[in-house]
Amino acid sequence: MRRAAVLLLGLCLLWPAAPASAAEHAPTGWASTGPGTTGGAGGRTWTVDTRAELKAALANDGAPTAPKVIRVVGDVDGHEREDGSLLGEQDYAPGYDLAKYMSCFGEDGSAWSDTRFAYCRQQRQLRQTGSNNEKAQIQLTVPSNTTLVGAGRDARLLGVFLTVDTGSNIVLRDLHLEAPVDHFTSWSPGDGARGSWNARFDALTVITGRNIRVDHCTFTDGRFPDGAAPLGFHGERVQRHDGLLDIEDGSDLITVSHSRFENHDKAILVGSGDGRGDRDRGHLKVTFARNLFTGIVQRAPRVRFGQVHVVNNVHRGRAPLYALGVGVESAIFSERNVFRYPGGRPSLAVADYGGTRFHDTGSWFNGRPARLNDVASAVGLGGDVGWDPADVYDHRALTSPAAIERYVLRHAGAGRPYGRP
Repeated sequence: MRRAAVLLLGLCLLWPAAPASAAEHAPTGWASTGPGTTGGAGGRTWTVDTRAELKAALANDGAPTAPKVIRVVGDVDGHEREDGSLLGEQDYAPGYDLAKYMSCFGEDGSAWSDTRFAYCRQQRQLRQTGSNNEKAQIQLTVPSNTTLVGAGRDARLLGVFLTVDTGSNIVLRDLHLEAPVDHFTSWSPGDGARGSWNARFDALTVITGRNIRVDHCTFTDGRFPDGAAPLGFHGERVQRHDGLLDIEDGSDLITVSHSRFENHDKAILVGSGDGRGDRDRGHLKVTFARNLFTGIVQRAPRVRFGQVHVVNNVHRGRAPLYALGVGVESAIFSERNVFRYPGGRPSLAVADYGGTRFHDTGSWFNGRPARLNDVASAVGLGGDVGWDPADVYDHRALTSPAAIERYVLRHAGAGRPYGRP
């Protein structure tokens, strides 16, 4: 453990990572249903401040699914070697060059050719090798029966590709998650009208996970905003980030609460794809409660197949492409959310992405009733979603926009004070 962290660790042990109230520890929403979500409560406690220590704690001395609480102190960097030094692009794929890679598509990025330049075949191979090497380094998987919690106010996972893969009963709390930069993002000329970059890594991906609670976390691009990326084709920036949070492949009974999603393009995706109903149909039951979305361009969230409850969230900042995306066979129940997009229109709050069912109760747009059911109806979305959160779990929705904004701005995010659930 780093010497500089010793004093901080001592202070953190005196500073609880969360309030002592049992009510404030208890999950709300979908994560409270089924067998419930307790994480690693009662198990062994680990305290970590390096990637190597975090990886060892997740392995839990060969018993990864036994209950455990892992306390993160300070910064844990996904690119950190065992000796504490940091890996960079050239360490993962010596000789890779983004400009050379792009040149092999031609000036307009319309088509790749291995023979366009002598180096093109090599650059294609280096990009794939680098991508696989980076993934192997930064991906850390959270097993079942784990609580991963920030100790103190400054616990950060930097460039870590955190995943849940078939895990259940997991709590992530009080963590600042900085989305990984994909050094080997790929260009797809046929994706969209003019092509698109496709980055590989999310800050958090949940695959076939069950009973998971994400609470009081902050998701952001942090030190590497999109605006600082190099220029790509058509005068636009290279996209080096994927999502902040993806929930896929039949994952179920998840609550995301009191968290911040900041300054990102495609924030949250629920569902694996339009053609993945065999995996997702009947699952993807997710609650988003009292979160802050600020500077998010789209997917806050975008949903396929799932029964998703969005309640008392605050959306604000620059006008997005859209906030709530209603995808194939999704059933979104929106309840008393606040949207503040100066100069925007309520149609920014909800968009049809192949769905048919959406219902809103009492949301506001720029201080006025949003009438989102009328907005949804205008794009072909019906008002009956076939379920009501009140029939599934107990929850208390704040009922005025001022109270919601006050609460969310004060309590949402890593290191923020806890309020009543």
